[in-house]
Amino acid sequence: MATYNEGPGSPHHWLFRRADEPKDDSNSASGLVSTLVPSLIIFGVMVLLFIILRRSQRRMYMPRTYIGSLRPHERSPESSTGLIGWIIDMYKLPDTYVLQHHSMDAYLLLRYLKLMTVICFVGCLMTWPILFPVNATGGGIKSQLDILTLSNIRDGNFARYYAHTFVTWLFVGFVFFLMTRECIYYINLRQAYALSPSYASRLSSRTVLFSSVPEEYLSEEKIRGIFGNDKVKNVWIATDINELEDKVEERENAAMKLEAAEIKLIRLANEARLKALKKGQATPEDETARLDERDGESGSVAARWIKDSDRPTHRLTPLIGKKVDTINWARSEIERLTPEIEELQARHRAGEAKLVTSVFVQFHTQADAQGAYQSVAHNLPLHMAPRYIGIDPTQVIWSNLRIRWWERVIRYFATVGFVVALIIFWAIPTAVVGAISNINFLTQKVPFLRFIDSVPDWIKGVITGLLPTVAMAVLMALLPIVLRLMAKLGGVPTAAAVELRTQNFYFAFQVVQVFLVVTLTSSAAGVVEDIIQQPPKAATLLAQNLPKVSNFYISYIILQGLSFSSGELLQLSGLILSKILGKLLDNSPRKMYNRWASLSGLGWGTVFPVFELLAVIALTYSCIAPLVLGFATIGLYLFYFAYRYNMLYVSNADIDTQGRVYIQALQHTTTGCYLLMVCLVGLFAIGTAADRRALGPLILMIIFLIFITLYHITLNQAIAPLLDYLPKNLESEQQALLSQGPSPAQKDSDNNTVDGIDTAEKGLSAAESPADQQQQPNFILKFFRPDKYANYATLRRLIQTGDAETETPTYPPEVERDAYFHPAIKAQAPLLWIPRDDAGVSRQEVQHSLRVIPITDEDAWLDDKNKIHWNEEKGEPPIYEEKIYY
Repeated sequence: MATYNEGPGSPHHWLFRRADEPKDDSNSASGLVSTLVPSLIIFGVMVLLFIILRRSQRRMYMPRTYIGSLRPHERSPESSTGLIGWIIDMYKLPDTYVLQHHSMDAYLLLRYLKLMTVICFVGCLMTWPILFPVNATGGGIKSQLDILTLSNIRDGNFARYYAHTFVTWLFVGFVFFLMTRECIYYINLRQAYALSPSYASRLSSRTVLFSSVPEEYLSEEKIRGIFGNDKVKNVWIATDINELEDKVEERENAAMKLEAAEIKLIRLANEARLKALKKGQATPEDETARLDERDGESGSVAARWIKDSDRPTHRLTPLIGKKVDTINWARSEIERLTPEIEELQARHRAGEAKLVTSVFVQFHTQADAQGAYQSVAHNLPLHMAPRYIGIDPTQVIWSNLRIRWWERVIRYFATVGFVVALIIFWAIPTAVVGAISNINFLTQKVPFLRFIDSVPDWIKGVITGLLPTVAMAVLMALLPIVLRLMAKLGGVPTAAAVELRTQNFYFAFQVVQVFLVVTLTSSAAGVVEDIIQQPPKAATLLAQNLPKVSNFYISYIILQGLSFSSGELLQLSGLILSKILGKLLDNSPRKMYNRWASLSGLGWGTVFPVFELLAVIALTYSCIAPLVLGFATIGLYLFYFAYRYNMLYVSNADIDTQGRVYIQALQHTTTGCYLLMVCLVGLFAIGTAADRRALGPLILMIIFLIFITLYHITLNQAIAPLLDYLPKNLESEQQALLSQGPSPAQKDSDNNTVDGIDTAEKGLSAAESPADQQQQPNFILKFFRPDKYANYATLRRLIQTGDAETETPTYPPEVERDAYFHPAIKAQAPLLWIPRDDAGVSRQEVQHSLRVIPITDEDAWLDDKNKIHWNEEKGEPPIYEEKIYY
């Protein structure tokens, strides 16, 4: 056997140690306990608070069961407020209920968390019975939990690496099988969703956005000539709306100023009136008589209670501008702007404004739209491309429609370059924050900061304790904002595309900064110097350090799984802020209604990467420190539980990517498999230097890495067209299925699922032929044949809810005509909403303001304490606008 003589300072010292050296002193078990106990306490307290608060805070914890901004079919059934009854009620609803009543993205987030939980659990079954005994008897000097890791195998026992090799083959093969299976499932689900009557008849499914359109084709006649006049229904050519948008914004600001001033005037007058009534200086009979004066001079009713000098005023320029009466000024501004806006809107509708390089084309049928979307529209590269279909007009980033093809290329590389630099140099602000926490060291190295040594201890404590924590929290809070801004500046024209690009950016940041950098720098400061001096050693150092930091990531997963999942349920900060901000800022019926009706949304681009990182960590450690898989199983399931509750009862989807975030998440997750294989190659290579018997596992692992890489490339090439396009054969199948009418299985689809991941199926038929439909496939058959038992025909049944209202949406002519105009082109003056008062001030103000802008005082009032109320029971105030499902 080869000998190894490197000393304690060697980077290889942790793996190869002489038998006469002292035994490794590990604190892994105590470290686990010290993390687990407080995390369990926090988890228990948060869950208990959640159970208590959800009884009284229905709006915070169960808004989807009743909120008026949701259509009836989108709401969830009522949930029990008992101690455990709510859990029973939640599990009575299958995950597919989220698919049918929430969104595809929400459903697939739950599916991703459940899939990762299954992978980690099966990984435990695969790795623990084999690798725990192999590692524990490896002859190393490790102790406590470290004895269960690969690092406990010492020289002379490298034949045990064969166990790790073949277990890795089995586990990684299982992961990639599931990834393949889920790609097939997603493709079938997306096709079933896109071809369902409720989606296929939408405007968005029949409309294609062409960007970078050459100037000579910016005409409706040319566009119809390209795609066929008989196929094209409407054409919207984007225009430069800067001037119009500015005027619409001015009118909107003036309108909101007028509404706020009217409310202030009403409350001032009502407060004075209440004081007069209390002192006996006025009677209700006097007020009734004064109501007849509401048609008189503007503000005359309010003038009976307050002086003209008390009326709301503001300066046209902050601090130094002329002071004006806000109500009179706002009315005159609205009266001036409205005709100017209407004139500009007419010019934009007629195409007389400056055109920009994007065109929306609506086709009569979804098939025609798909044909145009899949075709090459122009003979030059990057012209009339990229193309987008299924875009909701409310999700268009209008400022990016003007971007030309060459500008889009520059923007893309510039923003990607910025994000890469941000990821690489993120250590700088992190190091600054860390230096602040060690103020004594900092003042020694930076002389001009030595004055800090003379400040009182309590101030120094704030600087070293609170300031770094706040600074790091601010840095981490700013990161998603910066990444999302870079995605938007990159030139993509839709909010969904922004989220998808943000997902890529944020995942790259998480893997590099939260995982790889921590792994490389966790053991010694000399590691960084070694990498700088010899960059090729980075892979070796990563392989060496991975087993040593497994305990850190166990603690990380515990903290995430217990503390953050319970925090997602409790939403304590949101509850406190809503109560505090509600009292401080909600000083109008509009603001009160908006806070009541707005459901919390999710930024898919920053939600998925957090769980992707946990999955990558678990996969990377699966065959190096298998204990991580057990904690990852529990942690990911707790997240699944918390998000399942929120998807059913709390949150709403603001942005629809049609599940593309899921397929990207699957691709990102495979990073963990590659890191596992690369690190094992590195570890086996190190072992080969000491014992030639490690060469066999090394060669086998390299062969498997090459095989998996080639398989992954082939898989991506095979599924890529199906992720974007709809196959022609399914159009005819869809028509045939529609002509058959609903089946019994379809009617019961809300209570069934169709594949091996959703195991609550109750015999639902899934095959296409009558013979197959009579079969009752078992779990194993369904699991290994998603192409047959989770196919298009089966998943089509899950998509449909049977609600006639959602099957074939119809649109008023004006909505369809204006759908893809910029919001400023179709903007109308907003309806103002003020509270009614007993003195009649509101009714007079309504009459006078109504001459320039719509205004009402219905369904809102002032009580005898001068507080504003609105009719929550009605749920649809005057300013309510029903959502249009484009």
